Amino acid sequence: MSGDQHKDLGKALRALRVASDKTAETTARRASMSPAKLSKIETGKTLPSVQDVDLILTALGISGEAKSEFLEAARGAATEETAWRELRRMGHWKHQNAIKAIESQTNLLRLFQGQLIPGLLQSAEYVSAVFALPPELPEEAKARTIAARLDRQAVLYDRRREFHFVICEHVLRWRVCAPSVMATQLDRLVSLSRLPNVTIGVLPLSGRMPDFPMTCFSMYDERLVIVETFHSEITTRDPRDISLYLSTFSRFDSVALHGADMRALVESIRDEFLREQESA
Repeated sequence: MSGDQHKDLGKALRALRVASDKTAETTARRASMSPAKLSKIETGKTLPSVQDVDLILTALGISGEAKSEFLEAARGAATEETAWRELRRMGHWKHQNAIKAIESQTNLLRLFQGQLIPGLLQSAEYVSAVFALPPELPEEAKARTIAARLDRQAVLYDRRREFHFVICEHVLRWRVCAPSVMATQLDRLVSLSRLPNVTIGVLPLSGRMPDFPMTCFSMYDERLVIVETFHSEITTRDPRDISLYLSTFSRFDSVALHGADMRALVESIRDEFLREQESA
């Protein structure tokens, strides 16, 4: 998208805000961004991400049909990439708040994870261990990021929303913290799997896999996919990409263990950690 297009998009967003009779401060707060960032977007100094545009339009109360038509102006940026170093510079807790805002607007979240326990399911101790991994955050930034991630988890208890997680078995065995903490984390998985709006599937190591777990990704309804790589986070709204990830999720989910079988596997791994802790 060219510089002129940046400005046109920003002007259009500002025009929508003025027509909606909302102040910049109110819109920025509802869109989980600073007024300064919104100002830079509206003046064309900053290219808004796909997430930014979606959050601003939602904050303005733009209808689904009008939102879809307006987003056509940003199709050139339908797929974007943000380096983790940039997110680190901006503040990881701000990114957590942005994801929280997206989750609050999602009816069905699908998440495939082959690296770590999904953030929405993490215990406080596990979250702390994750953000202690290199490159470790400064103490204040780490504390704010941990608090923001834990705050996101309240959405699990909103019965209007559904959550479907598929997790590789090796993730449950990945030692990012002490055996006792891992055991507690697995207990939390079992407990959360009993929520009526939460489905957790585990891909057993003994099963025949339909594909390779190349990356982890999350799908927000069928409008947005966020993919995580080692160096960046990739966001796409391209319908072709969304269809691909939906198909990939469905194939993995078809061979995952659910319900009682899933809980039995998770509890057996938990018991291994407990025995290890007792013998230490």
